[in-house]
Amino acid sequence: MTNAMHLRWKLEVPDAQEEGLCAWLEAEGSSAFYREADPPRACYAYFPPNQPPPEPTGLGAFPGVRLQEAEAFGDEDWLAKSREGFGAFDVGTRFHVRPLWDLVPGPANRIDLVVNPGLAFGTGGHETTRLCMELLEQLSLADRLQGPILDIGAGTGILSLAAYLLGGRNLAAFDIDPDCGPAMAELMELNAHLLRGARPYESFVGTLDHPRVQGPYQGLLANILLETIQELLPGMAEVAAPGGWLVASGILAERTDEALVSLVSHGFKPEKVLAEGEWIAILAVREVA
Repeated sequence: MTNAMHLRWKLEVPDAQEEGLCAWLEAEGSSAFYREADPPRACYAYFPPNQPPPEPTGLGAFPGVRLQEAEAFGDEDWLAKSREGFGAFDVGTRFHVRPLWDLVPGPANRIDLVVNPGLAFGTGGHETTRLCMELLEQLSLADRLQGPILDIGAGTGILSLAAYLLGGRNLAAFDIDPDCGPAMAELMELNAHLLRGARPYESFVGTLDHPRVQGPYQGLLANILLETIQELLPGMAEVAAPGGWLVASGILAERTDEALVSLVSHGFKPEKVLAEGEWIAILAVREVA
């Protein structure tokens, strides 16, 4: 055992600053970042040993972000510290989400989904992911998950996995980040108890113009930033089948009108909006020409 010391920052982070702050922390050498699922929903950033942490004054570039606590701890405490603040929770009416170190299965009437909070974005703990999972539940009840379905910017692939477990088939997921490939593979391994040897979806690293994107799709998932959604909407409209649905999130509630106008202008008719905290998710349908 070494005496190497890790560093953990506890941060107060407004939702609107989370994405930008994550990018800055990663560039400054942070090895992990997550937000608590329950109030007050503090954020934690970790920095490895033998590396100078960034100057806290750099946080001034993110309005409302405040460093609440900086704590150093040794290797022997790493696992315990990284597990603080992430416990099991329910999503919608069908899912129970628990971290991999929680060995207690969820209720028998819920799908017991296991996640690794250290993976890429997409552990079910963020409002946008939960909202998308709730919309997938509603689509399942209406028998609208027949596929094919494309998950755009899939992260860990949690939405594709959720869609499969709700009865969706013919799913594909991609992300531009190569690290998401191993993250998707690990999420499948963690949920082998649900998959029973099945491969829930095909995955690849790339963008919407990748040769493996073969429309038309009956469903699209896009839990990404609104700016990215707006950039990709022309391509989404091309690969979406007439009458096909789009679940879009990563959208701040204060930008609801902007998001709805963007969708309508590209031929997606909004059908439903769900909100949680400062975030929304939108279910829209590709209009028939």
